[in-house]
Amino acid sequence: MRQIEGGITAVSGVSAFGLKDGKKGLAIILAEGPAAGVFTRNKVIAAPLIVTKEKLGTNGGFLSAVIANSGNANAYTGEQGLKDAKEMTRLLAEKIKADDKFIAVASTGVIGRKMDMNWISSHIEPVLSSVSTTEEGSVGAMRAIMTTDLVPKVFACEVKTDAGSYRIAGIAKGSGMIEPNMGTMLGFVYTDAAVASGQLQKCLTAAVNKSFNMIVVDGDTSTNDMCLLTATGKSGIRITDGKSLEEFQNALDLVLIELAKMIAKDGEGATKLVESTVIGAKTKEDAKLAAKSIVRSPLVKTAIFGNDPNWGRIVAAAGYSGADFDQTKITLSVSDGTKTANLVKNGEIIEKDPAVLDELKKIMSAKTIFIKIDLGAGPETATAWGCDLTYDYVKINAEYTT
Repeated sequence: MRQIEGGITAVSGVSAFGLKDGKKGLAIILAEGPAAGVFTRNKVIAAPLIVTKEKLGTNGGFLSAVIANSGNANAYTGEQGLKDAKEMTRLLAEKIKADDKFIAVASTGVIGRKMDMNWISSHIEPVLSSVSTTEEGSVGAMRAIMTTDLVPKVFACEVKTDAGSYRIAGIAKGSGMIEPNMGTMLGFVYTDAAVASGQLQKCLTAAVNKSFNMIVVDGDTSTNDMCLLTATGKSGIRITDGKSLEEFQNALDLVLIELAKMIAKDGEGATKLVESTVIGAKTKEDAKLAAKSIVRSPLVKTAIFGNDPNWGRIVAAAGYSGADFDQTKITLSVSDGTKTANLVKNGEIIEKDPAVLDELKKIMSAKTIFIKIDLGAGPETATAWGCDLTYDYVKINAEYTT
């Protein structure tokens, strides 16, 4: 398994492109095959998700294309929003001569505003005319779905097997309103392995639980979170069970984890990536609760932004997470990937050593901070990713619609 260039169009059977016009964007991705999806758990769910989820649930789990827009979430828009989402799939289906039941639709942007369908309909043809299997096609689609993102998110890998090679690649957008609790803001993942839709769903759900469900920027779960996975089967490598399934799952996990880390690193106003690893938890759920609680905590996030060695906030965040443990058994360290400051061992504070505190201050100025906490309660572990909380986050979100 190795990382490759080319984005989603490095996957056989995938072509894409997108256009950006101010805050509005439109992306189209063409790829036929079995498909799976995960969607927001927010009870206010955007119209495109309702439409796409219904299609995958009734069409046998198959997609021919995705049409996605940025600038308008088409969320909390009532019956008209549903009509507009369906119309987007119909317009694309008509252009590519496909059945609209196999067209997925996704949106991201401001909540509570009606879609500008004249803009959508007038931009479908220009996007389609530039759809390609080159890396430029992947980049175009990526940039078209960006909102407050500062950088595009893409990751692709190739898996070599005894029977040959196949690829998995994904693009994602997300920078704010992020604690996915399902998938990501928008994520489109493709493979040219041959995988049945039922197995795709199991693999996607498992990968999402290790990746997108373990990132926090601001603790808000979006109305529009969606991640889709389509298998074109063009490589001819069939994924069934045993070793082939294990290899596929590992590669899919890698792609989604790397995309998730990119989203966390590009959090609105963020200057640092934070990785929180919890070991020694009694249950897997406890490990996840504690790891996410640490990267979600505004006090931890602001301390990291200010290079403040206030490690007590980390212990406090684990304590209110809901995880079951004894505080006298905690071991805690913070690292920049090169230097490590050991702060607590089996409940005993060792940070009071001036040398340790000096080391911690240096570590806190790094661009990536690694937090490791051992709860001393059991065998389970989990890792979550987040970012610091800065002045710019407040500025960006105070002026989001203006």
